[in-house]
Amino acid sequence: MPTTPTGRRPPPAAVLLHCCCLILLCCCCLFPACRAFPLCTDARAPLPLNGTLAFCGNAPGATCCDAAADKALRDQLRAANVSDAACAAVLKSLLCAKCNPYSAELFDAGPKIRTIPFLCNSASSATSAHQSKESTVQDYCKLVWDTCKDATILNSPFQPPLQGGGKLPSSSSKLTDAWQSESDFCTSFGGAPSNRSVCFSGSTVSFNATQPSASPKGVCLERIDNGSYAYLNMVPHPDGSSRVFLGTQAGKILLATVPDQGSGGTLQFSEAGLFVDLTDQVHFDSTFGLMGMAFHPDFATNGRFFASYNCDRTKSPSCSGRCSCNSDVGCDPSKLGTDNGAQPCQYQVVVSEYSAKGSSSNVSEVCSSRYVTSADPTEVKRIFTMGLPYTNNHGGQILFGPTDGYLYLMMGDGGQKGDPFNFAQNKKSLLGKIMRLDIDSTPGLGKVTNQSLWGKYSIPKDNPFSDDSGLAPEIWALGVRNPWRCSFDLERPSYFYCADTGQDQYEEVDLISKAGNYGWRIYEGPLVYNPPWTPGGNTSLKSVNVIPPIMGYSHSDVNKNIGSASIMGGYVYRGSTDPCLYGRYLYADLYASAMWTGTETPEGSGNYTSSLISFSCSKNSPIPCDSAAGSPLPSLGYIYSFGEDNNKDIYVLASKGVYRVVRPSLCSYTCPTEKPETNNGKAPAGPSSNAPAALGMGMKMGALLLSAVTALFLMR
Repeated sequence: MPTTPTGRRPPPAAVLLHCCCLILLCCCCLFPACRAFPLCTDARAPLPLNGTLAFCGNAPGATCCDAAADKALRDQLRAANVSDAACAAVLKSLLCAKCNPYSAELFDAGPKIRTIPFLCNSASSATSAHQSKESTVQDYCKLVWDTCKDATILNSPFQPPLQGGGKLPSSSSKLTDAWQSESDFCTSFGGAPSNRSVCFSGSTVSFNATQPSASPKGVCLERIDNGSYAYLNMVPHPDGSSRVFLGTQAGKILLATVPDQGSGGTLQFSEAGLFVDLTDQVHFDSTFGLMGMAFHPDFATNGRFFASYNCDRTKSPSCSGRCSCNSDVGCDPSKLGTDNGAQPCQYQVVVSEYSAKGSSSNVSEVCSSRYVTSADPTEVKRIFTMGLPYTNNHGGQILFGPTDGYLYLMMGDGGQKGDPFNFAQNKKSLLGKIMRLDIDSTPGLGKVTNQSLWGKYSIPKDNPFSDDSGLAPEIWALGVRNPWRCSFDLERPSYFYCADTGQDQYEEVDLISKAGNYGWRIYEGPLVYNPPWTPGGNTSLKSVNVIPPIMGYSHSDVNKNIGSASIMGGYVYRGSTDPCLYGRYLYADLYASAMWTGTETPEGSGNYTSSLISFSCSKNSPIPCDSAAGSPLPSLGYIYSFGEDNNKDIYVLASKGVYRVVRPSLCSYTCPTEKPETNNGKAPAGPSSNAPAALGMGMKMGALLLSAVTALFLMR
């Protein structure tokens, strides 16, 4: 059984489950409500402003405008030359909504930003951004119509083509010139808080006050794989089918079909067994391996997919990336010393592109998703390579943004206790960062050969460096320690959640925004952190605007006697089998002794609470769950990650198997809105998972992965 550098030893499962049971009997304990920084229209978090905006003024808290943006809004109002003073005052409020910290939601930020915010257009119960009690929202859209319908406005933002964005017209017009009635006007520009998360009601933002679904009593799981292989990654097939890709730390990627809910089936692997075997390229050790995989948004037609893994430059000639400790970031590799016998930057993080192969003889159909059964292990393109200063904390997950199509690469601080060289706060270093890369545009040869880039990718023009020349151009967000599993909310893609593993005291969940600084190593979660060794200098508390975590837990809160290990980030549940989980973010601890659900109430407000939640095994589980003597809880072993399929079902990837969230009634949990069962197929008693024999050495390999992956997270 591996131990941590601080001597902590993973406890026996029976002890964990017994202690967890005691905790969950008292699972009403809630973390204090946390407030996230909502988004501005440019995808940044709003920030405090020194002084007062001359035109729009300052509401309490942060703002999305600086002095230049405030002046531009003033000039826009002057240019409108509104013929009526009352209408001019209304238009000023609408324009200044761009400064509101919730402006991304108000203006439906995306490729085309609205010219005015969504206007509250019906009397309903809603919560104001500056109120703690419910109140009746004024029918603000009607007020705008009544006030401005006969006023002439030059370059009017109310023209019909503009509710979805566009260029302003150059002529004067009245609302009645473009709209036949108040009803037509409010249909286009309105948004009641009953059917939107936020709307603008004049001076404040109003939130949907609809009560969330009944709180879940627990998470019901069924075991659909027996744990012969420990999976770190699960990605749904881009074709929308029931197939998923599963990746092992050693470097094997499998293609499997997920059984229907209620069918009693287990994971079924393709006849070919492996989708691709990258073990010859992947350096697999306790903290190294295949860390992430992502499939191009157009995979169904182009067959492109990407793997993030580690290599050893002493064993692979292609493992030749530049060292992350270099003069550009004020770091001298000769001063790092060895780490677990490894030289600085001996181990590297790599992102490579590969191509799928098909079973069809028709070339045009080779990349068609239904014919894809395997992939060529030969690297098509080296996207990214960077040497690591130490042997842990290097993240490695990769994701494609659901709306922008860019590749996000999650990178840890590079290791050693307390990030001694302060890489996470160093704006020129890519360690301790979330990167955003354009892998569809090939950079000029000179940009790669002169080492201004770390591989064959381009920089999105709207990355934060465009406004902050001090930032390395790849950086999207900074100040993370070791992000372990990030995800986008399928229904609200601007919500980008990342779990970040702590050092000694606190595990956190962050809501990622453009140029956001999440505090490490100034803070560990909400706590000020004092590093034991600081050869790389310190960053003062007052010099940065840190975004606090929205959820998290203290190590001692999980178990008073044993503590916790590392956070495992999950997903916002958008499946249909458990309505009481809907809209809640699910996450867990490596020790599998606790799970949490996090809820934003009201939706769009940035106010989060999280609570411990019980979990159990379905009475109809296709493969019976292991249990510990004296405990009603299933023994999952260690939780390594979460997964999500095309049906929006959530999976737990653990050392003892793959578990799927199923209907709560199968675990005797009650949910008032659960739908009746539609498939009464009974599960056979204890079938084994149909993993292909070609995959390797069975349970021996599983045991090796268990030891290795446990060390991966426990090494702090």
